[in-house]
Amino acid sequence: MGLNSKGFSRSMVLLMVFMLVCAGLFFSSPAFAAKKKDLPDRLVRVYPEYTGVVIDEGEGVSIDLFVKNGGKRDEIVDLKVTEVPKGWKAWIKTYSYGVTGVHVGSDESRSLTFRAEPGKDVGPGKYIFKVVGETIDHKFKSTNVITINVKSKEKGKKAKGVNITASYPVLRGPTDAKFEFSIEVENKLDKDAVFSLTAKAPENWDVNFKPAYEDKFISSVRRKADQSQSVAVEVKPFPLAEPGKYPITVKVSSPDAEGEASLSVILTGTYKMEVGTSDGLLSLNAQKGKPSSISVYVKNTGSAPLNNIHFLSFKPENWKVTFKPEKIETLAPDALKQIEVTVKPSEQALVGDYSVSLNIDAGKVSKNLELRVTVKASTAWGWIGIGIIVFVLLGLVILFVKLGRR
Repeated sequence: MGLNSKGFSRSMVLLMVFMLVCAGLFFSSPAFAAKKKDLPDRLVRVYPEYTGVVIDEGEGVSIDLFVKNGGKRDEIVDLKVTEVPKGWKAWIKTYSYGVTGVHVGSDESRSLTFRAEPGKDVGPGKYIFKVVGETIDHKFKSTNVITINVKSKEKGKKAKGVNITASYPVLRGPTDAKFEFSIEVENKLDKDAVFSLTAKAPENWDVNFKPAYEDKFISSVRRKADQSQSVAVEVKPFPLAEPGKYPITVKVSSPDAEGEASLSVILTGTYKMEVGTSDGLLSLNAQKGKPSSISVYVKNTGSAPLNNIHFLSFKPENWKVTFKPEKIETLAPDALKQIEVTVKPSEQALVGDYSVSLNIDAGKVSKNLELRVTVKASTAWGWIGIGIIVFVLLGLVILFVKLGRR
């Protein structure tokens, strides 16, 4: 026999109370208290996963950077790269933005990324970087040195020991989109290996690596012999990049193996459109059965051409709305086109305000305008009314004159 609703609710309440009691007993237990008691008042450490790496000439490098708080209180840690060799750019980042400080709870750690990119004139040699983490009250400072050894790139060196395949090496989309490639990294060595992941992309583009179906970012993968792993390559173009085809080179390397994959992003530009009137007013006056016009502009505010722009209207029954021209074949970036919109109310329309919606559709993007159309009485009826009033007044005057003579 199943539980009724009251019995089920009572059971759930008892279960929650039991769980809260257990949690309270755990956090008040001597073991937990002892663990907290064993922690020093304050202890902050900032350290990289690798203090020394070897890369080929022209490569950038990403190294995991850890911020550890081993004390009893939460800390805010300022981070900076205080020593950068000439010709290099170096910073601390997470996801797609730079980081200058991080909050770390008691007995917790945070994972960031140290990124260094060489300039065109940086040659083979040994380069020293210094990373400093300091609490905001300047009481604790942690300094670490990262050494990057740049070696001459071997000409004609072929991929050996690692196989890289891309499911879809070419992706296409607008400039403001985010592109995600999928590559398969296979360890062809006869031993386990850690492969570092780097990418060469156009200037101001952002490239990150992450495991398939996960959101965290990585800079290396560990694979056993003859095993493979899917890695997602997330590419974010520079917002001001022009439409065109852009190459991206992904390199997977270890001390014993190296491989490259060539990817491409085809940018079609951004699709944006602005519509409105020159004076900003979206209202017009009309008479029933007679046309009235308003001028509307369409402007391409994106970086890609807009093609086959057509117009639709949503209007009261028996009304007519026409556009001149009826459509725009193409509109270049920053170009503007005026459209004459003519609204003809129904012969049976009553005096008052009506709503007419206009839809401007360019396929990739569309906009709507809401017009307020005020239907007024015909001026002819106004003159007829005035004539009737004058006729009545004239009749009254004649009547008063005749009665006065009597």
